[in-house]
Amino acid sequence: MKTQRIFVAGHRGMVGAAIVRQLAQRDNVELVLRTRDQLNLLDAGAVQAFFATERIDQVYLAAAKVGGIVANNTYPADFIYENMMIESNIIHAAHLHNVNKLLFLGSSCIYPKQATQPIAESELLQGQLEPTNEPYAIAKIAGIKLCESYNRQYGRDYRSVMPTNLYGPHDNFHPSNSHVIPALLRRFHEAREQNTPDVVVWGSGTPMREFLHVDDMAAASIHVMELAQEVLQEYTQPMLSHINVGTGVDCTIRELAQTIAQVVGYKGRVVFDASKPDGTPRKLLDVTRLHQLGWYHEISLEAGLASTYQWFLENQQRYRG
Repeated sequence: MKTQRIFVAGHRGMVGAAIVRQLAQRDNVELVLRTRDQLNLLDAGAVQAFFATERIDQVYLAAAKVGGIVANNTYPADFIYENMMIESNIIHAAHLHNVNKLLFLGSSCIYPKQATQPIAESELLQGQLEPTNEPYAIAKIAGIKLCESYNRQYGRDYRSVMPTNLYGPHDNFHPSNSHVIPALLRRFHEAREQNTPDVVVWGSGTPMREFLHVDDMAAASIHVMELAQEVLQEYTQPMLSHINVGTGVDCTIRELAQTIAQVVGYKGRVVFDASKPDGTPRKLLDVTRLHQLGWYHEISLEAGLASTYQWFLENQQRYRG
């Protein structure tokens, strides 16, 4: 079998690193990786030059500017501009240099705030987005439409996967610019170390969320990328380039916080600050299409949280200060 030269954009991020870990185990894959210093994905000329010289066979587009509610609220211009530039530069350069297979990694925040639950792929563009991360969501929608448009106009095979909330090794554990699981893992860990009597969690605790371990996400991404086109089309009529990736199971933020407290061994009180925004009331993906395509998640939330906390303990020096 011919060796495939595969470019994983964003290989140092949580999802990109997980994809690299799994692809690296294959004998017929030659990984092509570039750090931000080696290749600025915001620079269209640099991206074009990279594709012109590297003879890429496949692209996993996992590079993105990501963050939680606070980061999205604080830096909306950065989120929409940088994400649109990254995806536009890579998808267009891939097309110009005859890369026929590309997988774009989006986000479940592309769906309307009041979408019918569980959220099917057909809910896209059927209502208003959640205001706190609308710029990021619009950038991700643009990425889906870029893939669809190059497929329609040029016959490319560019696919998109829309993951639910992800967590795992190499997550961002910054105290303010991080998603809910790494933020809470760090907060409960530090509260336990300092014997803090209570931990305050943003919001009422009532919103429902679905969480997927990043190793499952990587496995699903590779599965979708490697599906034969005729198999994919059988389950994506009318033909859509995006497929939901999740567990099909959700829990409340209150339940999540209590589970994390148990995993960390924190014995104090968990307090919810209802004056802070909750975000979308519920966000559960309909993963019927993914199941029809033969993929199911393997890592339970409890097991995933425990292994992620262990990874944090082994790597926490990088988060000091």
